[in-house]
Amino acid sequence: MDDRRSIGQLIRGGERSISFEFMPPKDEAGVEQLWSAIRDLEPYQPTFVSVTYGAGGTTRDTTVTITGRIARETSLRAMGHLTCVGHTREELVDILGSYREAGVRDVLALRGDPKEGPRAAWTPTPGGLTYASELVELAHGLGGFSIGVAAFPEAHPSAASKDADARVLVAKAAAGAEFAVTQLFFRASDYADLVERVRALGCDIPILPGIMPITNLRQVARMAELSGAELPDEMVARFDGLTEPADVRRVGVQIATELCERVLELGAPGLHFYTLNRSRATLEIFEALRITA
Repeated sequence: MDDRRSIGQLIRGGERSISFEFMPPKDEAGVEQLWSAIRDLEPYQPTFVSVTYGAGGTTRDTTVTITGRIARETSLRAMGHLTCVGHTREELVDILGSYREAGVRDVLALRGDPKEGPRAAWTPTPGGLTYASELVELAHGLGGFSIGVAAFPEAHPSAASKDADARVLVAKAAAGAEFAVTQLFFRASDYADLVERVRALGCDIPILPGIMPITNLRQVARMAELSGAELPDEMVARFDGLTEPADVRRVGVQIATELCERVLELGAPGLHFYTLNRSRATLEIFEALRITA
């Protein structure tokens, strides 16, 4: 991208931010599906796209490679994920160097989940880091990176309370984070409450709502359970009796569109879509929201 401003500056610039998250593909079919989604979504000129890091740091090399390829071969601004899990400080510096060499100047700095999942006990890697704020400090100290972090509308599963979790986000902003992206959530009120808690602590970090359209109810319910998000009963009831995938996607798109409309009304600076490497549901939400390429 020609725009030299950081992602944080772009989000604060007043124009509504749109961004997409992709996952590293597991096989050749997955590679084709990923690049098909990228081609479909590229015309919408998102503020950025990001590529996730597997639990326990399992997709490190693939994440760096895919992120670099997006940066080189598309017009998209690519942001790589980076986690503390399984890496020493020196290894994290090397990974940041790999991103820099690949032309990637934007990272999402995460503590990360153990291989056993986000609810498993956290054990720091010997010689590594314990908190996401430390990773933010590391990347910020190296210079040249725009740094984003995660936020949790219903609090991280390991947080002592929602207020404590808000203080963690504020600490990450103080360490150099320019913006935050929320974990999936399904009630606009949870997003509003998070923003209110953070603002009450005197922090104005932009917080992008993370939107995951429900195209497979069982899959999304499992993701919500692992992340500590609640899938409301009244929302689940809207899928009662639906057996055809097209019908499930239709209702899921309706629900996601309603959530997008509500958080934008609440003042969200944009929308971040968890695509699961598929474009169709996101494009249908765009159509409903009248977002055009």
